Amino acid sequence: MDKPKLLYLVHRIPYPPNKGDKIRSFHFLRALAAEYQIFLGTFVDDPDDKQYIEALKPFCRESCCMDLHPKTAKIKSLRGLLSDEALSLPYYRHPGLQDWVDKTIREQGIGRVLIFSSPMAQYVEKYPELRLVADFVDVDSDKWRQYSASKRWPASWIYRREAEKLLAYERRVAAQADAALFVSEQEAELFKTLAPESAENIGFVNNGVDTDHFDPDLPYVSPFPAEQESIVFTGAMDYWANVDAVIWFAEQVFPAIKQNRSAARFYIVGSKPSKDVEQLAENNPAVIVTGRVDDVRPYIAHAGVVVAPLRIARGIQNKVLEAMAMAKSLVVTSAAMEGIPGEADLQLAIADAPDDFADRVLDFLQAPVLASANRNYVKADFSWQENGHKLCQLLASDGAPL
Repeated sequence: MDKPKLLYLVHRIPYPPNKGDKIRSFHFLRALAAEYQIFLGTFVDDPDDKQYIEALKPFCRESCCMDLHPKTAKIKSLRGLLSDEALSLPYYRHPGLQDWVDKTIREQGIGRVLIFSSPMAQYVEKYPELRLVADFVDVDSDKWRQYSASKRWPASWIYRREAEKLLAYERRVAAQADAALFVSEQEAELFKTLAPESAENIGFVNNGVDTDHFDPDLPYVSPFPAEQESIVFTGAMDYWANVDAVIWFAEQVFPAIKQNRSAARFYIVGSKPSKDVEQLAENNPAVIVTGRVDDVRPYIAHAGVVVAPLRIARGIQNKVLEAMAMAKSLVVTSAAMEGIPGEADLQLAIADAPDDFADRVLDFLQAPVLASANRNYVKADFSWQENGHKLCQLLASDGAPL
């Protein structure tokens, strides 16, 4: 018997799984491909990712990968000011993808659809008969609200407007969806307060970690000089929340660490560092900005301590789970731990004030340990296999969604 058909609409090509949203969307794709014939509609917003389109074919019956140029899309998104809608909607609106979606639904008899990120729901709004599962991942509208509080006018006004308009759209999508999913219980509970009319259909499917890949026992060549004490942050460095995090750490936290540990170095490991991030290394030779690396695992494996000093965050931070899976000690902010319930025996410290954060980093540098409890915790509570199974059950159900 042929597997049932599923339309999967994702705002960014779900490969390679090398950053937060793509890790989640890819592992969901892999789980769904075992149960469904996948018709994938997505965007390629980085020319480097075009080489990976072929890698998706084993998972898909058919795929449609449209180019999206971020600078052009930002200009196009301004149409939302005229149409009184969230700017995120025209940013991801593409007539060619809409034609492909319409044709696929019509010719393939699609009955189920999974959308990944709320703006992708605009492609199926006119098909209320479909069983729709919407993976919002995070409450993006609240992320824009946080941005507005930290920016000056006119950016603060634009971000505040986006928060309001996108929340209105998120509520509309949740009302149409059979199930509205988020990355953590905390995110789901927050959205229930924002969209109480859809509370019964709101749930969560946690992120996971490939613990076979992020295995501390594999042989990794150290990227650091032997005499250094390395403090490591990983993440896409053109993402504003990450940029804000490393600037805060480098300027407000790291000087106190360096004063006590002269061998300390702060490594910022991630692709596309912004000018502000590059400036940190120019101003301080003890700050190293690597840019894109082929494999982040050696940097994590040989780090003295991993930090996640995020001040603006939504949902579960994969960077935290991956470091925990590698049995590393971590110092994180409260925001970075949202959605990850802590346990008493974890080698993990939470600090939000600069002095406290510095003290906790110094504690781990002075007494390094193999944080086996961190790895065991991730293996027990953040399994992609279990989370993928839960998603498949939600899509298959014809009854109450949650």
